[in-house]
Amino acid sequence: MTQPPNPQPIRPLLGAGDVRRLAAELDLRPTKTLGQNFVIDGNTIRRIVAAAQLDPEETVLEVGPGLGSLTLGLLDAARRVVAVEIDPLLAERLPQTVARWRPETAGNLDVVLADAMRVTELPHQPTALVANLPYNVAVPVVLNLLENFPSLRHGLVMVQDEVADRMAAGPGSKTYGVPSVKAAWYATMRKSGVIGMNVFWPAPKIASGLVGFVRHDPPETSASRREVFAVIDAAFAQRRKTLRAALAGWAGSPVLAGEALASAGVDPSLRGEMLDIAAFARIAEAKPAPAPPAPAPPAPPNR
Repeated sequence: MTQPPNPQPIRPLLGAGDVRRLAAELDLRPTKTLGQNFVIDGNTIRRIVAAAQLDPEETVLEVGPGLGSLTLGLLDAARRVVAVEIDPLLAERLPQTVARWRPETAGNLDVVLADAMRVTELPHQPTALVANLPYNVAVPVVLNLLENFPSLRHGLVMVQDEVADRMAAGPGSKTYGVPSVKAAWYATMRKSGVIGMNVFWPAPKIASGLVGFVRHDPPETSASRREVFAVIDAAFAQRRKTLRAALAGWAGSPVLAGEALASAGVDPSLRGEMLDIAAFARIAEAKPAPAPPAPAPPAPPNR
């Protein structure tokens, strides 16, 4: 009779006591400024790693690894982890923690001391993003990484639950807005779950949400990403206004905005929350050219 294969042993991960001990050794007091809320529950880490659907050969980009709770789980699931950390104290300590808890994969970790909102180069090209992101910078971090690292094909990020709803929202939803549309330029976003407050230290006052994404090509358009994003920003700056009114400043006047919308095949009486990314791209293409400067008056004759 064939014996069933032995299940893989569950690798140890940082628990509440381990996290607090590491913090005490570093004399670390988590700050709201850096959005430091450390996961202290191993089962939550395993849930996040499983939901990320990582291939064993992948290089994973982790932002804000902190004390290394998620880093250990990612090293168990992927070939390499590139961790971007803004706090010098944590960046220096992380390799030591990995060497102690995962000595056999310590060489598969690269730590980059940098601000993830500004990083443009990494030692390896990542194929997946998996991160517990600081609440206050989650959206700009994701957008910056998707823009600067086209090798990122998919990922899973943990953010404030309300932000997760916004990132994954579709046109017509009350939560659909600038984060939803700009994220849709790069990828298909989906909400993948909710994480409670008691698995963090210190515990945040609100729940967290998991957002998964799969990259796709941007819409076919002659407009640049910057031009399309300018339309999005203008449309949602005054989201209660119709597009004809909201885009008046962008186009030069309400009349010109109406003409651009008509050319793009968009009803000018709609609001921005009803449009998908492709419609915003068409509007950007239809922006009227600026009026030529008025000719200078002739110089007075010499007497």
